[in-house]
Parts: sequence; structure tokens; C-alpha cells
Amino acid sequence: MIRLLPLFLVGSLLAATAAPIGEIDARHLLSRTGFAATMDEVTQYARLDRQAAVARLLSEVRTKAITPPPAWVDEPLPERRAQMSGDEEKAAFRARLRERGIALRAWWYDELLATPSPLTEHMTLFWHNHFVSAIQKVRMPQLMYRQNVLLRQEALGNFGRLLHAVAKDPAMLVYLDGVQNRRGEPNENFAREVMELFTLGEGHYSEQDIREAARALTGMSLERPSGEYRFRPALHDFGEKTIFGQRGNYDPDAFLDLLLNKPETAEFVITKLWKEFISPQPDVVEVKRWAKLFRDQRYEIKPLLQAMLSSDAFYAAQYRGVLVKSPVELTVGTFRQFGITPPDMRPLLAVNRNLGQDLFNPPNVKGWPGYTDWINSQTLLTRKQMLARVFRVADIDMPAMAQASKVEKASLRVGNKVGYGLYLDRWLGDTGGISRASSLLLPLVPERLPEGTPLEMIGQLVMNPLYQLK
Repeated sequence: MIRLLPLFLVGSLLAATAAPIGEIDARHLLSRTGFAATMDEVTQYARLDRQAAVARLLSEVRTKAITPPPAWVDEPLPERRAQMSGDEEKAAFRARLRERGIALRAWWYDELLATPSPLTEHMTLFWHNHFVSAIQKVRMPQLMYRQNVLLRQEALGNFGRLLHAVAKDPAMLVYLDGVQNRRGEPNENFAREVMELFTLGEGHYSEQDIREAARALTGMSLERPSGEYRFRPALHDFGEKTIFGQRGNYDPDAFLDLLLNKPETAEFVITKLWKEFISPQPDVVEVKRWAKLFRDQRYEIKPLLQAMLSSDAFYAAQYRGVLVKSPVELTVGTFRQFGITPPDMRPLLAVNRNLGQDLFNPPNVKGWPGYTDWINSQTLLTRKQMLARVFRVADIDMPAMAQASKVEKASLRVGNKVGYGLYLDRWLGDTGGISRASSLLLPLVPERLPEGTPLEMIGQLVMNPLYQLK
């Protein structure tokens, strides 16, 4: 007679016998979902099996930043430039915009370095490059900050809820001309981009769909000086529209629900997430399978990432070291791994801008292309120069190394030469030697391990081309 175990007992036995992922896979998981990883983090996750490791990662997600924002983020919106009295007032406006743009970027970099949930900031950055807005056009830093808060709030929440909120986000309404879309004078900009770049992708809508969707989106606006979203019925086209062959009296929310009901939306988002976390070339079969899960879960993001990040595809050997680190991942990841806290974020802003990634200012509505577009002869040189400055032996003040015992990881500063060589010696010792450090810093095994002083060996590892990959 065959006795079947209760399902809960079967689950418990499977969990008990699941193999720990080990340090190599733990490093892979943390590097792909955050900004590099410390050895302490790798050690903690290495003890867990795949499901438990991803579940822990998702349990640490936050919806709010821990870094206080600039004091001006809740200030009323400024007057329109056309209403300014003269050249001096306009010049002062431009100077204030530049100053606040720098402060806003520095604030986010502070959060990227300080966050206890790198996955939260990774996904916030992902959605920033999906639902693109740019301070250069919006010209109101308060609105860009509020959009960043929104993206973080739903970074691992619900895509449908995020889509509806972004469509009404004041920064987005300014960036894609939604405030200019009104009955009798439709502006098709947002209608086109929300289908092409945010949901369906090219080829899954017609020009007629764009025109009718623009009518459905009329009446969306914002209040001055509060900067809050307002729907203005007097500006909305209440006539019937035909979108995707369906006729109805669609308003903005009803149109967005049409997009969420299309299977192409889930597949489009999954394809982008595959390219973000796994490889440049998505597996069509897996994309469709995860897209069905995404829709069945009503666009909840956490169950989707639980499936993706614990899958065989995510850990497949052929997908190791095939993604290029973005400038933010390279710089922030390097600082996080080595416990470096820059005394001033402004140089970091300039470095990443020169590398092609200026936070709050993507190049266009398509965002940063990523992957191999991050690398060209100029940016590769700049990347190497940045790393060389951080790990250059000549920058170390050797007589001051006697004070190295006073240098703690949390207080290390780029440009502070005191005890840096001995600090890296201790870092290497804490890591467990050059072989283990290599597995922490590089996604693949290098042809040979470096030799020399700790500073020289670590310098060789970070200058290895593999360090540019994840």
C-alpha cells in the first residue's frame, strides 16, 4: 500500500534537502540585482538555497529612501519662464536649475551607496530607464524628485498600478506633452510612447490607435504652484473612440486598462527584465512562460522576480559575464564593495556623465540603450582612468600608514591617502586571499591570478576587462 505524504510535509522535505547556492552563485545573484556585493553579503546568501536566497532578497525591499532629500523638494513650482521679467531673472532660474539638478543627483547617489536594499535602487533605476523623463526638458527638479519617489514606491510592487500612476505623474505629463493634450487639439506624444516604449512595443498598434488613444488621454493636467495632478473634464474628449478594434467612451484609466489586457504588454516588460538580469538575447519560450505568470499574478512584480531569479536560466553558465556594467553599477559597485565613501559626490556625477549615464537626464525617451553601447574607445578609457585613480599605488602616502589602524571601512574616503595600502591589505585578508577576492570581484575565472602587494593585486583585478562585466 502506497502512502502519500501531506503536501506541506513534501514541501518541508524539499526545502530541507535543497542545496545551498554557494559563494559563486550568491555573488552572481547579488551582483546582477544590486551594485556588486561584499564578502559578508556573499557569505550570508551562500548558505541559502535558490528559493530562500531570492525570498530573502525580496523581503528586504523598501518603498522609501533612507537618505533625506534636498530641502527644496516640496517647494511650489517656479513661474513659467515666459512670465519672468527679464534676462537676469531667467539666468538666475537657469543657475538654480543647474544647482538643484546636481543636488538631486548627489542625493540619489548617496542613497545608492547607503541603501540596505540594493535591489530596490536597482529596480528604481530600471523603471527610471523604462518610464523615461529628463530634467533637461521638465526643468522642475521637484517634479523629478517626486517621480523618483513614485518609481521606488512601486519598484517591486505592481506594474499596472505603476503604469496608471506614471501616466498621471506631473513630470511625465510635462516631458511627453500630456499637459498640452486637450479636446479638439490632441497631442499624440504620450499616446505613442506609452504603447511603443512602455507597454506593447513596436508593431502592436496602428496610427489610428495612437490618434484615438490621444483623445482618450485628453484632460490630464497639473496644478500650479502645487505641481499636483488634476483631471480637467472641460478639456477631455468624451466622445466614443475605437482602440484596438474596441469601441467605447474611453478615459485615461480605461485606455491604460486596455494596454494591460493585451498579452504583448507582459511579454514586452519581461523581455526588458530578461535583458536587465540574464542576457542580451531573451529566450522566447521562457519569456512567454513568465509573461503568463506575470499576467496571472495581475502584474505583481515580486512573484515574477521570485521565478526569474531562482530559475535555471538565471544561473546558466552561458549567461555569466555577458552583461556590461552600467556606469552607475561600475562606480557605485566599486565603492560599495570596498567600503569607499566619497567626500563629495560631484566628481562622481561628472565621471558617470562622461561615461554616458547622467541620472535624471537620459538621452531621449528611449532611455539609455545599455549593453555594448556603454563601451566605446572613449568611455572604456574613462572607466580605466577612474579605477586607476582609486587603486593607484602612487597615490598612497606610505609614511602615514602607521595611522592605518584608525581607518575604518565606513570612513574611508577617496583621495584620503592615510593608511589606504594597509586598509586594502586588511580587506584582502578579511576576504580570504587573492583567489577568493578574484571570485568576488570578477564574474568569470581570470586567465591567471595577479601577484604583488595587496594594492597591486587588487588593482590588477579591477583593471581586468572582466571587471567591466557582470
